[in-house]
Amino acid sequence: MGQEREPDADALHERAYRAMDDGALDEASRAFGSLLERFPASANYHYMRGLAHKYMLDWPTSLRHNLRAVELATEPSAAERWNAAIAATGAGDWAEARRQWQACGIRIPEGDGPINGDFGIAVVRLHPWDGGETVFVRRIDPVRARLLNVPLPESGHRFGDIVLHDGASTGQRHDGDTPVHVFNALGRLQASDYQTFMVFVDCATPDDVRALLEGSAPGIGHVEDWTESVRFYCLRCSYGAPHRHQDEPTADWQVERNLGIAAQSRHSVDRLLRDWAAGGPGRRVDAVETRECAVPEYRQGHVWWRSPEDDASP
Repeated sequence: MGQEREPDADALHERAYRAMDDGALDEASRAFGSLLERFPASANYHYMRGLAHKYMLDWPTSLRHNLRAVELATEPSAAERWNAAIAATGAGDWAEARRQWQACGIRIPEGDGPINGDFGIAVVRLHPWDGGETVFVRRIDPVRARLLNVPLPESGHRFGDIVLHDGASTGQRHDGDTPVHVFNALGRLQASDYQTFMVFVDCATPDDVRALLEGSAPGIGHVEDWTESVRFYCLRCSYGAPHRHQDEPTADWQVERNLGIAAQSRHSVDRLLRDWAAGGPGRRVDAVETRECAVPEYRQGHVWWRSPEDDASP
C-alpha cells in the first residue's frame, strides 16, 4: 500500500482554522501542532495552539505556546500576553501572571502570590459550554472573580467561589443603571465554604421578604430572593415543596417566595428562619432543601466562547 500523502501547508492551515471555527479543539490542536512542525518559528501558530488549549482548559500547554508566541512576535500584541496571563493564572504561576499583566500595562497590587485587588463588578456565565446561568461577581484580579449571587445548586457553584474567567467580554448586563461586562467563566479556582440552601417561605407583604433578605445570623453569607430571577421552571415543583399554583393571580404580590441562602450549616439557616418567622404574623416556612451537585463536565463540540456580536450578520 502506498504511503498517505501529507496535506500541503495551505490545506493544513485551512483545516486548523476550520476546526477552531467548528469548536473541534482536539483536531485544531493537532493541526496547529503539525503546522508548527513545519514552521516552528511562527508566532501566529503558537498563539492559535495556545488559544485552542485555553478553550480546552489545559493551562500548562496554553501557557507554553502563548509565551513562545510572545518570544517570536516582532511586536507582541495584547492578545498573546492576555492569554499567557490567563493560562498562568489557571496554572497558579503567579510570578508569570504578574509579569504578563504588567507587560499589558495593567496596574496590579504589589506582592508575589495571588492578586487580591478590586477590579470592579461584572457578570460571569458559569460553565458556558453547558448553558450555565449568569451571576454577578466582584473581580479581584483581571481574570479572577468572587461570586456575589447564590447560584442554583445544579450549577455546582456556591456563593463566594473564586472563578477564573476569560478576558473577552461576551455581552453586557445592568447593575442597576450601570452596564457591566459579561465574561465566560473558565473554571473554579477556589471553592467557597458556604452551602446552598433552597428555602420556600410565605411572605404576606414585601416588608416580610425584605426582613428576611436583611436578616443575619452567625454562619449566614447571603440571602437572595430567587422568585423573580429564576423563572424558567417552577422551583417549588422541582424540589417537591408544598404549594399550589394560582391560575389567575389576584394580586401583584406573590406570597410564595423561593430563596437561596448561602450558609455554613443548616443550624445557621434554621436560626435565621426561626427569628424571622417570629417577627410577623404572615410569615411561614414551607420547606428547606439542599442538594450537592457537581459542576457539569466540560464538553467540546460547539463554539461557546463567541459573543452574539461575533455571529451577527454584517
